[in-house]
Amino acid sequence: MMKKLSLSPSHLETKCAFTISLMRLMGFFVASFVLCSVIFSLSIVLRDPPSDAALREPSSLTPLFQITQTQQDLDNDASDSDELPKSKDALLGGLLSAGFDEKSCLSRYQSALYHKELSGKPSSYLISRLRKYEAQHKECGPYTESYNKTVEELRSGKFTESSACKYVVWISFSGLGNRILTLISAFLYALLTNRVLLVDPGVDMIDLFCEPFPDTSWFLPADFPLNAQFNNFSQKSDQCYGKMLKSNSVTNSTASSFVYLHILHDYDDHDKLFFCDEEQHFLQKVPWLMMKSDNYFIPSLFLMPSFEQELNDLFPNKETVFHFLGRYLLHPTNSVWGLVDRYYQAYLAKVDERVGIQIRVFDTDPGPFQHVLDQILACALKEKLLPDVNHQQDTINSSEIPKTKAVLMTSLNSGYFEKVRDMYWEYPTVTGEVVGVYQPSHEGYQQTQKQMHNQKAWAEMYLLSLTDVLVTSSWSTFGYVAQGLGGLKPWILYKPENRTAPDPPCRRAMSMEPCFHAPPFYDCKAKRGTDTGELVPYVRHCEDMSWGLKLVDSYSYK
Repeated sequence: MMKKLSLSPSHLETKCAFTISLMRLMGFFVASFVLCSVIFSLSIVLRDPPSDAALREPSSLTPLFQITQTQQDLDNDASDSDELPKSKDALLGGLLSAGFDEKSCLSRYQSALYHKELSGKPSSYLISRLRKYEAQHKECGPYTESYNKTVEELRSGKFTESSACKYVVWISFSGLGNRILTLISAFLYALLTNRVLLVDPGVDMIDLFCEPFPDTSWFLPADFPLNAQFNNFSQKSDQCYGKMLKSNSVTNSTASSFVYLHILHDYDDHDKLFFCDEEQHFLQKVPWLMMKSDNYFIPSLFLMPSFEQELNDLFPNKETVFHFLGRYLLHPTNSVWGLVDRYYQAYLAKVDERVGIQIRVFDTDPGPFQHVLDQILACALKEKLLPDVNHQQDTINSSEIPKTKAVLMTSLNSGYFEKVRDMYWEYPTVTGEVVGVYQPSHEGYQQTQKQMHNQKAWAEMYLLSLTDVLVTSSWSTFGYVAQGLGGLKPWILYKPENRTAPDPPCRRAMSMEPCFHAPPFYDCKAKRGTDTGELVPYVRHCEDMSWGLKLVDSYSYK
């Protein structure tokens, strides 16, 4: 039988005393904890607020935190905070103006966290002219008193030459790369001629680009009286300036409420007289200039004596024109910025080096083509942009942490990306570097009028501009935009002939400026043909198109 356990009276007294002592001890601890909590809470509430200096000086860790935010984080910040995180130079050395609603266009100030610093410093004169232009646009923009008056004069066909506001209307035309190049060109022309630039929204411009000017809009209103005529404007139009010159209908006494400027690749000798100072005298009187172009025509503006001093003051370094104006004007909308941000964070943010490869093949067949792949690899390996692979070993042993590279490829075709990706997956690199290869989209063919296609295209141009080194295709405006925004001098792939990889495969660009594909070859003063690529040291023929013109740093190419 199990013995029953029992406690004597003395044991009971001892146990009771122990229990009472333990309860008192627990009570002491509870009271102490409550008292400490009260004191800590009071210290938080009553402590001194941070100094102004502490508020102004962000922690050295702030930029790293900001650059690794996801788009969801950015959206949350936009909804939960009155002020979005900024980089130390979100205004790009004064290039951008403050005062915008930051949440309406996240990329305007946030892009500085992703881009390297500007390639060069904007001149103080350029910054002052941009601020002056912004005030002018605010005074003359859509539905202002001056705008309404000038539109009414346009409707009536009667106008006064002393009108306070004159305009350049940029007509949306061609593919996205061309549109971006011509938009920058039209803005610089407006700046030089003291006009206001208004942008035809087309089918998708509002979905692609934020408003660049504070407290006003650059988009042409839907009720503008000439909107319905935009698609019909051509060299045959009675208001086409080239046709007017051809028919000798332009005189100092000629009055015209608007003129159409045809600056497309097919323009004729009379249209090209737009680049002569003598013809600009007449255009100065015209309140409305309708411009349609598919060319980056800025190099020819630099050959016009009447603009020479102003351009020298604006751009002491001539090869920064697109770089500065592009970073000033072109801010992706939040929907496009989401595409940029999510892809950058997922694939490009945490590597040692980013390599961009932009592929455009001008061939009637879809490809991919072996000679194009051979050319891409030959260029990247020869210029040591990418490491070669070791076909003899399965792995390379190294005690060091390997350097990482991300290769961002853009192409309408996925075949080139797949080959390069598989090469770096199947074989180790001879340097021990780890190479990741990525391609955001492969649309198959260019779909100019499709909204999401153009949003992806704009996002990919922007992503390419965020790379450290860049390889681009000859003749491609897509690549021109990327190199200009990024301030990059790319390696340009020569255009293949007879489906054979060129040797050498590529060359380094002279400057980060785009190429003007269809410049005039005319000496306005002598009234005869001339090689316009040999007139001044800062306008040279392009590397990828021998008859094209591009701006270069005049100090490097004298």
